[in-house]
Amino acid sequence: MLLSLFITFFKIGMISFGGGYAMMPVIQHEVERHQWLTSDDFNNVISLAGTGPGPIATNSATLIGFHTAGVPGAIAATLGMVLPSLILIILLAAFLYKWHANKWFKSSFYGLKPVVTGFIIFAAIHFGWSGLGPVKYQISWDQIATVLIAVGAFLAIIKYKLHPFMVIVFAGVMGIVFFQ
Repeated sequence: MLLSLFITFFKIGMISFGGGYAMMPVIQHEVERHQWLTSDDFNNVISLAGTGPGPIATNSATLIGFHTAGVPGAIAATLGMVLPSLILIILLAAFLYKWHANKWFKSSFYGLKPVVTGFIIFAAIHFGWSGLGPVKYQISWDQIATVLIAVGAFLAIIKYKLHPFMVIVFAGVMGIVFFQ
């Protein structure tokens, strides 16, 4: 089990372009493939991982590993997630100066931007939709409250330029108020 956690998250860590939110579809696919968590448990883990300090992908790996195999599982999954980045950063630092002006090298990163954007949009839609519950002909209070919190958070950041930490705290408080 520990080796499986390590290898799975090592593979995910190897393709982690665009940050943690862009990797949520990949993490979800692997969690479902290994049947480590139910869909609801996965959504709860991602919600919890997003509220903690640090990268959401690393936090997710830690929580999934802990849920699956306790503290040793958390360590194995976390190491699997961060080791590829550490190795890659060391290698890139050694060769980046030589490649930084290379036209193909620069162009490859422009090609990755739309993919990363697509992954982030997919994650936002997927988690937003799962927060609304099953599609029904009748709209529930939970669905209305979820949309209100999402719209409020968006406006607080875009229009009122509130600090994201304050928006997260406020959204958590609204979750307690609306869903108690």
